[in-house]
Amino acid sequence: MKVFGRMTVFPIMPARISRLYELAYNLWWSWHPEACSLYSRLDPDLWEAVGHNPVHFLSEVRPQYLEKAAHNPQYLQSYDRVLEEFDRYMHPEPGSTWFARTYPELARCVIAYFSAEFGLHEALPIYSGGLGILAGDHCKEASDLGLPLVGVGFLYPQGYFRQSITREGVQEAFYDKLIFSQVPATPACGPDGNEVLISVDLPGRRIHAKVWRVQVGRIPLYLLDTDVEPNAPADRELAARLYGGDREMRISQEIVLGIGGVRALRALGISPAVWHINEGHAAFLNLERCRELVACGLTFREAREVVAASSLFTTHTPVPAGNDTFSYDLIDKYFNTYWGQLGLSREQFLEVAREDHGWGPTYGMTVLALRLTGQHNGVSKLHGAVSRRMWQFLWPGVDPDEVPIDSITNGIHTLSWVAPEMDALFQRYLGPDWAEHVDEPDLWNRVLEIPDEELWQVHLQRKRLLIDYVRRRLQQQHLRLGEGPLQMAEFERMLDPDALLIGFARRFATYKRATLIFRNLERLRRIMNNPERPVQIIFAGKAHPADEPGKALIEQVYRISRSDEFRGKVIFLENYDIDMARYLVAGTDLWLNNPVRPHEASGTSGQKAALNGQPNCSVLDGWWAEAYNGRNGWAIGEEREYHNPDIQDEADSLSLYALLEGEIIPTYYERDLANSGLPHRWISYMKEAIRSCAPHFSTRRMVKEYTTRFYVPQIQQGQRVEQNAYELARALAQWKERIQQRWDSLALYVEGRREGQLSLGESIEVRAWVRAQDITPDDLLVELVYGESGDGEQVSNQRAIAMQYRQREEDGSYRYEARFQPEESGSLVYGVRVLPNHPLLAGKHDMGLVRWA
Repeated sequence: MKVFGRMTVFPIMPARISRLYELAYNLWWSWHPEACSLYSRLDPDLWEAVGHNPVHFLSEVRPQYLEKAAHNPQYLQSYDRVLEEFDRYMHPEPGSTWFARTYPELARCVIAYFSAEFGLHEALPIYSGGLGILAGDHCKEASDLGLPLVGVGFLYPQGYFRQSITREGVQEAFYDKLIFSQVPATPACGPDGNEVLISVDLPGRRIHAKVWRVQVGRIPLYLLDTDVEPNAPADRELAARLYGGDREMRISQEIVLGIGGVRALRALGISPAVWHINEGHAAFLNLERCRELVACGLTFREAREVVAASSLFTTHTPVPAGNDTFSYDLIDKYFNTYWGQLGLSREQFLEVAREDHGWGPTYGMTVLALRLTGQHNGVSKLHGAVSRRMWQFLWPGVDPDEVPIDSITNGIHTLSWVAPEMDALFQRYLGPDWAEHVDEPDLWNRVLEIPDEELWQVHLQRKRLLIDYVRRRLQQQHLRLGEGPLQMAEFERMLDPDALLIGFARRFATYKRATLIFRNLERLRRIMNNPERPVQIIFAGKAHPADEPGKALIEQVYRISRSDEFRGKVIFLENYDIDMARYLVAGTDLWLNNPVRPHEASGTSGQKAALNGQPNCSVLDGWWAEAYNGRNGWAIGEEREYHNPDIQDEADSLSLYALLEGEIIPTYYERDLANSGLPHRWISYMKEAIRSCAPHFSTRRMVKEYTTRFYVPQIQQGQRVEQNAYELARALAQWKERIQQRWDSLALYVEGRREGQLSLGESIEVRAWVRAQDITPDDLLVELVYGESGDGEQVSNQRAIAMQYRQREEDGSYRYEARFQPEESGSLVYGVRVLPNHPLLAGKHDMGLVRWA
């Protein structure tokens, strides 16, 4: 038949348990296993069949199961307990959440969080990897802390692809259309009660997007969908898939996300005080905010100051190829009617996001985001340093260490990733309310008090659950491939619960080097096939459908897994998702991660494994460069970078083999045979992994950092800037224009000791004179900068001392003075610089202007 309409019909729900519907539409259940059990207990097989989706489940469950549950005292007791907890969570006592206690005056200030993907649960497959999982965890933690946050993204009707592996190991991508009536999403309504439909102009046409609402605890997530009636067939497919299509589709998606996302919030009656751009895909949103302000009478320069004051940009990509850029031809095609609305010429519009390459300039989304936001950050300390080097060209003359890109290291939403059995163990030894204190290190010190036997038994339980899961998945996979009874029987026995089990699961991008461990197959064969100390590895992950090298890595892993030497020792699981991840991070013994340093911005899968007691074996990249302490896992290779990637691969693979042979495998198989038979030394690594990683690498710590360091200061700055019809923003824009026009004429002269020796406690006097036209001492910050002298021109551990303005000289120059008294011995160097200074600047390097003597 030709389908005209589609609807889902739910069975009549007994009144006693009718709130199962309400609960299904709030993803609070996704991080509360006892809430999920209300559905799974009704029909466990159906719960698995519908992918743990309670909305879909309720449309399929047999009415007699509902009636039976409504008269079951044990079920009703669980139901009442869960709903009571849910109500307490959704309607907290006034002032009881962390945000309300800490910032009661900001309760009505909304934080808008834009991301191209949100990974919340396998029931809503609109995520591809770490960026989406991070965004989902950010929303969950914002809910737990009581932040007034809203999310904005896409509801991709075909989501990300379902991965299937052929008999030859080739990845095939299949897209399953979401049936909106079977997912926990509802149409979003505006203040007038009508469903919200917004529009954005693209070349030669207007495209419409419906707004859907997904409730994540206390946080509303608004998702755009272009598969709506007014659009042409091609435009209905525009936002069908995550990261699909050519450059034209990409720029169209990002226009709808950024510009359309702003319009969606306006239509919903939401006026954010802070706008957080999670990666560059949504950077066009700040152009739209500038357009709104220009329409109200501001110049683009003035609008830019207003917008930047309340905007934060988080970059996740430490390699240039991962940052979206568009050709000027595409920008001309898609924005030729837009830049005039900003009061800009074509050349001025292009200059805002100009990124020069060897082959010519492009329009860079990361450049656009950096130039139109007041605060910027990477997602680990190392990634912050890498980002400062990558984008230094936007702040010419500023040393890499001082480029205004900060860092906040990613974390994980603890309750979403802790195994239920581990949660029960923590409740016994850390306290029943341990989840309220996940970012407090003192709490986690008590992990050391957990008896080795109990922690090991919980781990073995999770390992057995993983092995059962793997066997089921392999049987399903190879049944589809047409394997016979002998092969099916082989999968029933696959994996030895007593053998060391290594996990490697992540996106199959080439820089993550999934096949590094196979570099020397003969050596690996000896390691894995030792009958006294066997080793097993489970791989899982997807390559982007257009990433042929990534797909080739999957094929290589799969072929090795089916070879005679490694059959049953190397496993590849198809269709990696959140559900599979929960099994892997809680059930393997060791988590392996070997990216090309420094290309891993942060990485969070290892954080999830550590929370569940798995030591990491990882390159010192991303978060592990901060977490590794020598007692919570192992470090592959050296903390350095290589010019030749082949030499780097060789060095890191040799390090990995040496760690496995000399440390990891002997530690795992070292047992207390005289007494308990337990691997006490291995368990000490497990405990230290939990103790050292769980508090710091949690989204509880992360979101609190974003709030205190960025959100709250930007709310306050934004409020100041908006006062009196943006009077301060107008003044700041005019001041910046004056400083930029006069800066080239500024001259700096210094008088002071050029070389020599000092004893600790001695000091030298340094004087500086600044000569400038139409610039006053109030406009300037003059600093003496000193640091430790290294090889060549390298200067480390730089610090700055503000020089004091003394007087205006007869020749019109301004005199500054400072006394330099070193606080430690060693080889020091110093210099003097002058910077623009204004109380409304986001930071002293905001303008990227600096003049050195």
